[in-house]
Amino acid sequence: MKTEEIFEYVQKQYGTVPEYLWSKSPDSVVLRHKNGKWYAVFMTVEKSKLGLEGNDLVAIMDVKCDPEMTSMIIQTYGFLPGYHMNKQHWITILLDGSVSEAKTLDFLDMSYDLIDGADRKEEK
Repeated sequence: MKTEEIFEYVQKQYGTVPEYLWSKSPDSVVLRHKNGKWYAVFMTVEKSKLGLEGNDLVAIMDVKCDPEMTSMIIQTYGFLPGYHMNKQHWITILLDGSVSEAKTLDFLDMSYDLIDGADRKEEK
């Protein structure tokens, strides 16, 4: 799934627009929940930095994940511990076609909902 397709999806689903925060990393993008918190981060990194073989670049998406699911899901090809994020609460999804479009969007939706739920817990 291409990042442009994901950006179209979140625009329709949540009214979210991609934010390009780092001039030194123009292909790195953040998706921000209406509450201001990030629910997805897109980057292009060398495979070796993810613990994969090779030095070629791969597009990734970091999303928030239910901590009870994290250790199980990262055993599936295409899912890794969150790159540059809390590895208990975030996972990295390879955007190289190894994860289906439906699963990619499911995890993106879960991340959005978890960020929303975090707000509700803090209000109580």
